[in-house]
Order: sequence, then C-alpha cells, then structure tokens
Amino acid sequence: MRKQIAAANWKMNLTYQQAEQLMTDLLNTPHALKEHQLAVFGVPFPYLTMVAEKLKGHAGTSVAAQNCYTQKSGAYTGETSAEMIASVGVQYVILGHSERREYFNESNQMLADKVNMALQYGLTPIFCCGEPLSIREAETQNSYVEVQLRESLFHLNAADLLKIVIAYEPIWAIGTGKTATAEQAQDMHAHLRSVLAAQYGAGVADKISILYGGSVKGSNAAEIFGKPDVDGGLVGGASLKADEFVQVIKGLK
Repeated sequence: MRKQIAAANWKMNLTYQQAEQLMTDLLNTPHALKEHQLAVFGVPFPYLTMVAEKLKGHAGTSVAAQNCYTQKSGAYTGETSAEMIASVGVQYVILGHSERREYFNESNQMLADKVNMALQYGLTPIFCCGEPLSIREAETQNSYVEVQLRESLFHLNAADLLKIVIAYEPIWAIGTGKTATAEQAQDMHAHLRSVLAAQYGAGVADKISILYGGSVKGSNAAEIFGKPDVDGGLVGGASLKADEFVQVIKGLK
C-alpha cells in the first residue's frame, strides 16, 4: 500500500507557547499509526526544532517546513534555504501551496527550482497543486492542474519523482467551509495519477502518495481518505486542534 499521510499545515498560526501545548496535547491523545501511515507537521520556521524534538521516539511522525527558497545561499534577506532546513533535521517541505502562489506570485517555474533544491538536500517535497473556483466553474480543472504538474515536476526523472508527495487542493474549498465531495476528490486524484502514468508509467504513478487538501476535518476524513486514489490529507484549520487532528489521523486507510 502507498504511504498514507496526515499532514498538518499550521500556516501562520500559534505562538511558541501555544505550539508547545498543541504538540503536548496531540502526543497525549491516544492514536496509533500503522506501518504504512505517517503524520507530518508543517509548522512555522521558528518551531521546527521544537516540534522535531517533541516527535523524537514517536514512530511514524515527521516535521515539515512550509516553504524554502530557490537558491542555496546568498543575499536573500528573510528567505530560508533547503540546506538550512535539512541541517536542523527536517525531512519534509511544503511547496506550491495555493497561498504562496496567490499572495507571493510563485510560478510553476519557480516551484520547479524549489523542488530541485529540496531534492538536492534530501528533503521530501509535498508539492501542492489545484484550481481556483473560476477554473472549476469552467470545467477546465483537469488541464489546469496537469499544466502545474508538467511545468514543475516533469523535468524530474522517475527516481526523483518517486521522492515527491503530491497534495491536490481545490482552492475554492480552502478555509471556505466548502469541501469537494469524496467523489470529486477521487476524480481529480485519479486524473492526476493518470497524468503521472502517461509520463512515467503506471508502476511509478501507483507508488506516489496523493493527498487531498480542502477543509478536511475529523468528521469527513475517513470518507475522503477511503477513496482508492486518495492517500491522506493536507490539513489546515483542523490541525490546530489536537482532538480534531487525531480524528483525521484515525481516518487514514
């Protein structure tokens, strides 16, 4: 079975003290991860080492940065490189989140450069793709998301592509309370896998975890994750509540 992943994305939330308390509450709430399951915590940069320290000894858990820059080092005040992230023991990095694309004008080419840097320093990118409401209403979401994959990932060889986790996030369902139906999520995930298969072969495509990100919560996680091509979720608001995120974890296949 493909790795099933519950990935928390805290975004720009919580003070250090609140983050410590949330991690304590999460780790004290009973939940067991199976061998093929993983909980990843995408936290703000100041909290990476604290969260990594708290996760020590907890099998099936890892920490993720929420972004990295396109360059190894240099005069880029305020940016953080993949090398820096890796040097503090972090294993994952979220790239191409819709908020980064929209608010910071991150292009598909920029994200290709970030993916390259992440892989160079041994980080696993959680690569986000997805369409806004206008594209969904025009029913062109399949081709829109395919372009995102092609322009940011398809320069990779198969061995490197297998190091990527993909997260599909319908932008119209993030923080709006709207959620794609489990069937809509499955349809897009199956399309993404078919695009990967056409480029790299079914054997490669079938090994890549594709997460759903769009108002996932404890009450709908199991239904969404139960679909054959949905391998977990990238979870925003629900990851800021210990009991809620534990329910999401329990929803994994």
